[in-house]
Parts: sequence; structure tokens; C-alpha cells
Amino acid sequence: MMARGKFVAYYRVSTVRQGKSGLGLEAQRKAVEDYLNGGRWTLIGEYTEVESGKRNDRPELAKALAACRVHGATLVVAKLDRLSRNAAFLLTLRDASAEGVNFTAVDMPDANGMVVGVMALVAQHEREAISARTKAALAAAKRRGVRLGTPRNLTNKGRRIGTRESARSREAQAIQRARDLASTIAELRANGAVSLREIARGLDEREVPTPRGGRWTAAQAQRLLRRIERLEPAVKPAV
Repeated sequence: MMARGKFVAYYRVSTVRQGKSGLGLEAQRKAVEDYLNGGRWTLIGEYTEVESGKRNDRPELAKALAACRVHGATLVVAKLDRLSRNAAFLLTLRDASAEGVNFTAVDMPDANGMVVGVMALVAQHEREAISARTKAALAAAKRRGVRLGTPRNLTNKGRRIGTRESARSREAQAIQRARDLASTIAELRANGAVSLREIARGLDEREVPTPRGGRWTAAQAQRLLRRIERLEPAVKPAV
């Protein structure tokens, strides 16, 4: 099907360097030219957006849509799948379609306002899911005592607080591990393990890893026993 009528082309490159070099831009322009080639058409204008993909304001897209409204033209996009994760762009396209601005995508010529609306919902859901996973991963890292943030940007007070909180987190984990291993230590002692070396050997035989995943030493067994001794009476193993 040959293109007919008036068109406004919209291109997008994701970095300033790409925009200046033309990397990706020429391929998009060629795709639009191939799509229009052979019909009776007029290209009213071409608009190129140079942005990071995270910003919601797109001045060049706004200009392109304005030109479409003024001239009764169709907005033509080279690659809609390139923008399929960009919810803000898709919603803008959907709203423009609802207002009477026609659009076509060279790589998805059958796409319409309803299709891009669904794509926008999927993109937004994916972004929220990524955000939730990131927050969960950061929270888990913080619980493990990982120091988050950029250390060189911290004040001395911030470093001290971070160091103190990290130490508290590690100690809390060590205490919880002592609680978890209290019954195992009681069992080893009941079976005749008396010395620290015997307790360490018993832990290794039961394939209980050290906090760092290695084999137990007498010194590590001693630290574990001391923590167990400091536990509340109700948690201490019966020996």
C-alpha cells in the first residue's frame, strides 16, 4: 500500500552523542523514506528528540503533534518497538490519537490508539515491577550489612553512622545464627563433644557452613558458644 497525504516524521535517539553523530538517526530516516517511497505524499517536517528515555517531557514530540494538527498530517514513527517500554511516549501517542491525530509506525503499521494504550499499561507495569525488585534487593542488601550509597559523598558523621549501623546489622545476624544453632550445639554436647575442636568438627560433619561458607575452626566455635551463652534463658539449649 503506497503512502498518500501529508506526514510529519518523528525520530528519537537516546543520547546527545547519538544525536550529534547521527548514529541510529539515519537508519530511522531511511526506514521512513522507504515507507513513503512510491506514493503521493508530502513530508511536512522532521523532528528529532534527543533524550535519555527517563524524562517525560518531549518538546520535539509536542512540536511534531502540533504540526500534525495544523496541517492535518499523519505522524510517522520509524520504530515503535524501540519505544515500547516508554510509557509516557505511548500514552502521549494514545491521547493524540484520541484527539484525532493519525499516526503510523513503519515497523508496526497496524498499531492504533488502543494498541499503544495496552503497550503503555504493560510498560508502566514493567517499570513498577523493576522498581519493586530494586527496592527489595536494596533492602535485602541493607539487612546483610552492605553499605549502600557512594562513600565519597558521605560526611564524616554519615560514615560513622553507616559503620555503626553496619556493625549492628552484622551482630544481629550473628545472634540470630546463634539462636538457630543452639539446638545443634546442645545435640553435639549430648553426644560427647567437649572441646572446641570437637564441636567445630561436629558442625562440619553436619555440613553446617560458617558465616562465610568455610569450615569451622576452634576459634569460630568459641565465638558461637559465647553468643549462645549470652542468649535469653528460654533460648539457651539444655546441656
